[in-house]
Amino acid sequence: MEAEVAEVPPGGAEAEAGLSCFSFNQDRTSLAIGTKTGYRLFSLSSVEQLDQVHESSEIPDVYIVERLFSSSLVVVVSHTKPRQMNVYHFKKGTEICNYSYSSNILSIRLNRQRLLVCLEESIYIHNIKDMKLLKTILDIPVNPTGLCALSINHSNSYLAYPGSLTTGEIVLYDGNTLKTVCTIPAHDGPLAAITFNSVGSKLASASEKGTVIRVFSVPEGQKLYEFRRGMKRYVNINSLVFSMDSQFLCASSNTETVHIFKLDNLTSSGPEEPSTWSGYMGKMFMAATNYLPSQVSDMMNQDRAFATVRLNFSGQKNICTLSTIQKLPRLLVISSDGRLYIYNLDPQDGGECILIKTHSLLGSGKTEENKENDLRPSLPQSYAATVARPGNTSLSSTVPGYSEDGGALRGEVIPEHEFATGPVCLDDENEFPPIILCRGSQKGKTKQS
Repeated sequence: MEAEVAEVPPGGAEAEAGLSCFSFNQDRTSLAIGTKTGYRLFSLSSVEQLDQVHESSEIPDVYIVERLFSSSLVVVVSHTKPRQMNVYHFKKGTEICNYSYSSNILSIRLNRQRLLVCLEESIYIHNIKDMKLLKTILDIPVNPTGLCALSINHSNSYLAYPGSLTTGEIVLYDGNTLKTVCTIPAHDGPLAAITFNSVGSKLASASEKGTVIRVFSVPEGQKLYEFRRGMKRYVNINSLVFSMDSQFLCASSNTETVHIFKLDNLTSSGPEEPSTWSGYMGKMFMAATNYLPSQVSDMMNQDRAFATVRLNFSGQKNICTLSTIQKLPRLLVISSDGRLYIYNLDPQDGGECILIKTHSLLGSGKTEENKENDLRPSLPQSYAATVARPGNTSLSSTVPGYSEDGGALRGEVIPEHEFATGPVCLDDENEFPPIILCRGSQKGKTKQS
């Protein structure tokens, strides 16, 4: 799963409110906002307190800001120079490099191995260790919103982008081998959202209708799950994101409802017969779908939301994410008016999520009144561990974690061949990624062919 980002177009009421863009980093430990005057980075280690990590006013009118995990690398794009990507080491206050492109930059995605720059008709793939351009994908359909996704797992650096302007076709591409893997016919209508889970083994998508969300296996492209967000009205999906342990999938839209779906383990049909009346009825119900038209059987097989949130606003640009803060599962929602809403999620029973805190991301950073309901620090840290039954064999967390002092996946040793010389050096000062400044400004002017 990549970092979630929302861009607010200039000139409207949302821009006047102060936020031009907002995004969570890859492991949901911090968030970034762009404004007319620059950008800010915040830490997400506490429910009660929102700590500002960094503020910059060097570049005004920021509409893209992406931080690489918890490192000091941040990528910024401004409306004053919409074709230029600026890469900074914000702790040192230095620019690493900048690249200029043939048209406006629409989105940027990054993991520890790759940095993607998405334009309307092309995608540029950079090696993040030295910022060299590895590949330019030119033969893509017109992509006016810059929709693309990159797995945050550098070992599975898959990227996904729309394969058609009129249908919901997804092109799955391997960012390590630089080859197309497959094409997934995900939806009938054009795509609105795509996202990977944290390990790059699943891909979720939604179309512009916003009624059905599907999950596919990676790299095979087989459909694993289908969830129905709603039936009565079409919506604009603002964000789609997996929890870090891939047990939940969250979707927000331009309506007041946020939906959280649970990805139950796929069960293979075994010889054991159901022992209860409801079990028999369920089996008969599923068998009946084999004789119905595909449209009807698909609808009967779709799963509804496991949990929901009723926002106190609608129609505003927003993004959501699922995170573990103070050892409890939380749903976080950022709205374009500059507020961060934090909800408690019951991973066992679901239902309506409870609002426990509202933070203002603008001005003095004061928090708004809400009471923290329940903080029990003794509970397990991951979603999977939180919902695990006593009979399960392991409660160890598999949530990837990155930090300034090393930055590798917990328990992972970074092979020496992955370290490279250049502007981004992974073995400098034990920081991930530790940065040394380029000689001057590194500008890569590229041409579309």
